[in-house]
Amino acid sequence: MSDRTSFPLVFALWGAGLGAAGQYAKISVIFDKLPAVYPDAGAALGFTVSLVGLLGILLGVVAGLVVARIRYRRAMLWALWAGAALSLYQATLPSLPLMLVSRALEGVSHLAMVVAAPTLIAQLSAERHRGFTLTLWSTFFSVAFTLLVALGLPLVDAMGVPALFVAHSIWLAVFAVILGVFLRPLEVPPGGTLSLRGILRDHVTIYRSPSIAAPGAGWLFYTFCFLAILTVLPPYIAQEWRAWVMGAMPLTSIAVSLTLGVFAMRFMSAIMLVQIGFVLCILSLLWLWAAPGLPVACLALAGALGLVQGASFAAVPQLNRTAAHQSQAYGGLAQTGNLGNTLGTPVLLAVLGIAGFPGLVWTCVAVFGCGIAVHAWMATRRRTDTIRQ
Repeated sequence: MSDRTSFPLVFALWGAGLGAAGQYAKISVIFDKLPAVYPDAGAALGFTVSLVGLLGILLGVVAGLVVARIRYRRAMLWALWAGAALSLYQATLPSLPLMLVSRALEGVSHLAMVVAAPTLIAQLSAERHRGFTLTLWSTFFSVAFTLLVALGLPLVDAMGVPALFVAHSIWLAVFAVILGVFLRPLEVPPGGTLSLRGILRDHVTIYRSPSIAAPGAGWLFYTFCFLAILTVLPPYIAQEWRAWVMGAMPLTSIAVSLTLGVFAMRFMSAIMLVQIGFVLCILSLLWLWAAPGLPVACLALAGALGLVQGASFAAVPQLNRTAAHQSQAYGGLAQTGNLGNTLGTPVLLAVLGIAGFPGLVWTCVAVFGCGIAVHAWMATRRRTDTIRQ
């Protein structure tokens, strides 16, 4: 790891990460326009969104192994150029089967980026700055969605759906050129053997290790609730406040993670901050249970989620010193995050249909409580392993 932080490269990698998040967001923000493009698609249209997440569940850990094996700079550049080419192809609005194939391939590009980029950022950051740089990285999804709503939708309204795909392709290509010119290969050992046995062994290694698995384990409980909460909250917020609150929530999450979260990590471990974030999430949910849709309670919940978001990524290099272990941990984060996003929304919407808003609140309280408990259990395992050594 570096003794000095290369902030220009860190921000360039974060910019590339916005492009990676755009691989999700560009479809989500225009999803209501796709039936006009594919009028006979029906329910199959949902796969244009879910295919990327499904690949994350299946191949998250594999991506960590592959990226470590082929080296981080090479994987990042390959993923950026592949993503740019695929987005440009999607601008032609191919038939739905071909669009779905391109989305599956885009999922591979996405996974390579979200494993390689934070590993590179950790390696390029001095230890005193790593809390900030990895918290910055953790905002890439929220910032990308905000930018695409603010800038992408007007572009689509003015020039049509293909224009958004072309703009996304250009964004990825620009950062591929920047990183190709200025990012040098890091002197880190390659990963393990690329074989079925090696991949299975990697899964066992990750999920048996209380250091490698911990960030992803907590991330599962965060992602299980995050999207569902944003999906179900709007009807409970007063009409005159709804748009403002829903727009402010992701910005509040980003602001809290980059200010209070970074400051707090000077005095406590990232894992401790994740647990505090979960506690504050629970308190905010209880506030919403008592006053459904209260704007200040919604923003308090967003801020608490921001603490969990930033600290979860910062925990990876705190718990794992080598680049290979970090890429394994980020692969685990990708896998558990996609699992949480995929399962959480339908499960919690079903709870909402059966038990109403109070049932949803108490289910989320239980899920966040499990996040606290899992981190406490893994911390105990790490202390036990240290004593044994």
